[in-house]
Amino acid sequence: MTNVIMHGCNGKMGRMIAGLIQEDEEITLVAGVDAFDEGKNPFPVFKNIKECDMKADAVIDFSAAPAVDDLLEYCVEKQLPCVLCTTGLTGQQLSKVEEASKKVAILKSANMSLGINMLLKILKEATAVLAPAGFDIEIVEKHHKLKVDAPSGTALALGDSVNEVLNNEYEYVFDRSTRREKRPQKEIGFSAVRGGTIVGEHDVIFAGADEVVTFSHTAYSKAVFGKGAIQAAKFLKGKPAGLYNMGDVINI
Repeated sequence: MTNVIMHGCNGKMGRMIAGLIQEDEEITLVAGVDAFDEGKNPFPVFKNIKECDMKADAVIDFSAAPAVDDLLEYCVEKQLPCVLCTTGLTGQQLSKVEEASKKVAILKSANMSLGINMLLKILKEATAVLAPAGFDIEIVEKHHKLKVDAPSGTALALGDSVNEVLNNEYEYVFDRSTRREKRPQKEIGFSAVRGGTIVGEHDVIFAGADEVVTFSHTAYSKAVFGKGAIQAAKFLKGKPAGLYNMGDVINI
């Protein structure tokens, strides 16, 4: 049994993960942390992580960037592994994550979906075959109209997975509107679509002469990210200090 603390328990993802944990016999939610609480949760909720005195095997974090500093300090002090899912961290905070990971196990990934992380592995194999054969590489991502960043962090992670195989020689191109020239070989184009309630769609396109190979991932619900976070928490239990990612969870 893995006992966890949910940091950001009353946010959309926090509530979703709490529900998923109730259905999982291998994990228990022993406490939550959230600055806003109405006392309706079936587990104790603390206003700040430093107030939490419950013993756990890991903490799952889906909160806000300003709360991450206290969380890292707490996890180091308590030697509590952390699944860090909050996005929008500053460069200084990312440095703190690196430092904390030298003292406690921390898992941080651009996308918590098991499917996306399997795709990262598949793309490396495909790139090694298709890029030398002259295939052009394009990434198209689609998200809901409320998403403020573009391209998505996941799209960039997919690009990085491809470019790693190519010795990082390919340039990322986000806008071709000012260019009047044919497409260079060594570039990866990114296109972002924003509209409606699209949860998340990512296509990695390898376009060659007379054939196209497309790798696609579609998230129909944010539950895929919650399920991944739960798997990550189970994985982190008892792990030594270090900086992990979802690739470690699915052993890629």
